[in-house]
Amino acid sequence: MAARFKTDMTPPAAARAFLTRHGWGEADIRPLAGDWSFRRYFRVHGNSGTAVLMDSPPDKEDARPFLAIGRRLNALGLAAPRALGQDLDAGLVLLEDFGDDRVGPLLAREPGREAAIYATAIDLLVELHRHPAGDLPPYDAAELRREARLLIDWYLPEIGMAEPPGYDAAWDGLWPLVEPHPPVVTLRDYHVDNLMLLDAPGLRGLGLLDFQDALAGHPAYDLVSLLQDIRREVSPALEAAMLARYLASRPELDESAFRTAYDILGAQRNIKIVGVFTRLWRRDGKRADPAYLPRVWRLIEGNLARPALAPVAAWFDEHLPPRLRQAEPAA
Repeated sequence: MAARFKTDMTPPAAARAFLTRHGWGEADIRPLAGDWSFRRYFRVHGNSGTAVLMDSPPDKEDARPFLAIGRRLNALGLAAPRALGQDLDAGLVLLEDFGDDRVGPLLAREPGREAAIYATAIDLLVELHRHPAGDLPPYDAAELRREARLLIDWYLPEIGMAEPPGYDAAWDGLWPLVEPHPPVVTLRDYHVDNLMLLDAPGLRGLGLLDFQDALAGHPAYDLVSLLQDIRREVSPALEAAMLARYLASRPELDESAFRTAYDILGAQRNIKIVGVFTRLWRRDGKRADPAYLPRVWRLIEGNLARPALAPVAAWFDEHLPPRLRQAEPAA
């Protein structure tokens, strides 16, 4: 939930009355974090312990998907914060507190735990993917195409470029290669800053955050999110080992097809992120950490070198060569 931009962390006006209705009327409300959406989080300290207050402005963020996916994850035996109270009209939800051991900062302090924690994160995905996606909306070609076009819609105008021809056509032959059979619950923002280390055995030792955008998609997508992380360097050796661990746990998969899908979804996700960051800056006034965009461009360079990405790489070489891949949007 942590963010790298300034967010007004004044508690919402309705917070005190909401907490009173749920037995936390005397609790202290302290800022916890904002994120790249319009959600904000506060820790409330009361006589019975602590909880997390999520402020999800209903005109900008719908809390219902978060609650529904959380219940689904808990039903599967995974750790998502349980709702202790809610007022959807006010956009307020009181959540179980998972503490402060977010995996990203923890690994910065204790790098020796990296392999073991990543292995558990992979095993959690294996378990999640054993279950059907149910009635989640599809993460299909139309949605993947829309996201890939965020680069066109936001980044190109930022550098003063009109849309060159051929972008959609470069991708269109790739979407059938990431059609999932069958689809799985795809959390879509599965990385170490959205994982909490909990005092619990097995897979419940990792708590899940920020899963409200889950869709029914290809199982490779969340591996890309975890292993091509724009927030921290993941070594090629660790990426390869964790991808191999996942595939060894799912021998029913066609490994070659899966790796191809992984490459395509890596390119799609990282190219999308450039558009998302530009939109955050230009539309929402939220500037990402300056380290993120150079890292995402390096990831894109690696993505475009993969054989399956040849049509997209050719488009980039012609229309968006390295000199136009700026580190960050203009001020």
